[in-house]
Amino acid sequence: MTVQQGLTEQPPGLRTGIRARVADLHATRERARGGPSERATRAQHAKGKLTARERIDVLLDAGSFNEIEQLRRHRAAGFGIEDRRPHTDGVIAGWGTVEGHTVFVYAHDFRIFGGALGEAHAEKIQKVMDMAVAAGAPLVSLNDGAGARIQEGVSALAGYGGIFRRNVRASGVIPQISVILGPCAGGSAYSPALTDFVFMVRGTSQMFITGPDVVKAVTGEDVSQEKLGGADVHAQVSGVAHFVYEDEWTCLGEVRYLLSLLPSNNRQIPPAVPCVDPDDRRNDALLGLVPAEGRLPYDIRRVIEEIVDHGDFLEVHEGWARNVVCGLARLGGQVVGIVANQPLALAGVLDIKASEKAARFVRTCDAFNIPLLSLVDVPGFLPGVDQEHDGVIRHGAKLLYAYCEATVARIQLILRKAYGGAYIVMDSRSIGADLSYAWPTNEIAVMGAEGAANVIFRKRIVEADDPEALRAQLVKEYRSELMHPYYAAERGLVDDVIDPVETRALLIRAFRMLRSKHADQPSRKHANIPL
Repeated sequence: MTVQQGLTEQPPGLRTGIRARVADLHATRERARGGPSERATRAQHAKGKLTARERIDVLLDAGSFNEIEQLRRHRAAGFGIEDRRPHTDGVIAGWGTVEGHTVFVYAHDFRIFGGALGEAHAEKIQKVMDMAVAAGAPLVSLNDGAGARIQEGVSALAGYGGIFRRNVRASGVIPQISVILGPCAGGSAYSPALTDFVFMVRGTSQMFITGPDVVKAVTGEDVSQEKLGGADVHAQVSGVAHFVYEDEWTCLGEVRYLLSLLPSNNRQIPPAVPCVDPDDRRNDALLGLVPAEGRLPYDIRRVIEEIVDHGDFLEVHEGWARNVVCGLARLGGQVVGIVANQPLALAGVLDIKASEKAARFVRTCDAFNIPLLSLVDVPGFLPGVDQEHDGVIRHGAKLLYAYCEATVARIQLILRKAYGGAYIVMDSRSIGADLSYAWPTNEIAVMGAEGAANVIFRKRIVEADDPEALRAQLVKEYRSELMHPYYAAERGLVDDVIDPVETRALLIRAFRMLRSKHADQPSRKHANIPL
């Protein structure tokens, strides 16, 4: 028999043996894919929740998922756990594509040990995290687990430590997105907190370090899981959640949309798309959206939607710190990050929460090469004893620091008022904005004309025969001399005063010019940001 014959003509007995083993492999895989039982699957569906594999199918392009370690099983013993050794060990991990781009994913399977993390479970997650960093691709975690696996003790806790360390090492290198689709309690809550974006679903998602039972035992407070750590709590009160949706399908669809706006890693720029919205489209609607009178409110989101491509704007942290608006959009097909004061909430002032929200967003955009547009209409920082005692100085410094540190293209547009330190902090030319534009309704000053006149001319006003008449006259003089629309432009602090209807066209041209911007940072181990 020739060598070639030996390769192609295997003995019938061996051929049958291979087929039997392949059949056994497929049967084993099918059991692993099916999960523990139909009963467990029905219980998951009864809660309005998809299974781990169903979630992955919704998230990724059809047929693109490649699973790793499907046949992994734990090696723990004690308390009866040695009698339950299901394949996957309660977490599905691997990679696939979203709109053709590689994305890594892991999903807790609540049907197995309640999604609790053990040693093998953690090692699978750590492996897929390492693969994501090595491949330079985003990582999405679909969280639905009850915390550490108690039967495995410290081994489970050590598994969390390895995950947290990898979260930090991947921070600013690849986008990390956490989707909370069930309980996320105890140590498991820290991993989402270390990632770039957190999604939650109303009614089924909860996050907390200590659950209601512990809270009641320690403090006497009686609170439900939803009131303690539900989606709306984290979206509106704590600021932990960036996005909240009504159901898992919508939530996972929005994760796909967010991924379409992000680069795969920090060495790439965000993906551009063809744009049929004309670059030179006039913004005549802006003349009616923004009142010239600085005290009158308006919705800055309508301004943003008028400027950006097709009015599409993905707002981040929509329900938290509403006095500043942050989000992603496209201008001329290119992704930009937008930070804007919101006159509808607290007149658009900066306070502790708004400063933290905007600072985090600025740093996220800078990490992933997303240019920044700052729309300014800010009367200052919020005054008050609580703000000062709670550290508005150091929190406001976070936003200042974030802008000063950012090396991406940065454009400031002043719509109306820009007073005091808040004007500086909102990416003024003096802290490194590449370009600064203003509408003819702009007022840039240390403070409003009324306040300035009261400080500068206090004695004259008090001694006047008609204090109110003199105050009105002095306010008018101060505004005409130091707050007219061209004052900053005359001093080179604003590059141009523009017609609002030309806003979109000008911004697209400016960002296109800045697309190749490069800025070197000083050599250092790391910076020391304000706490």
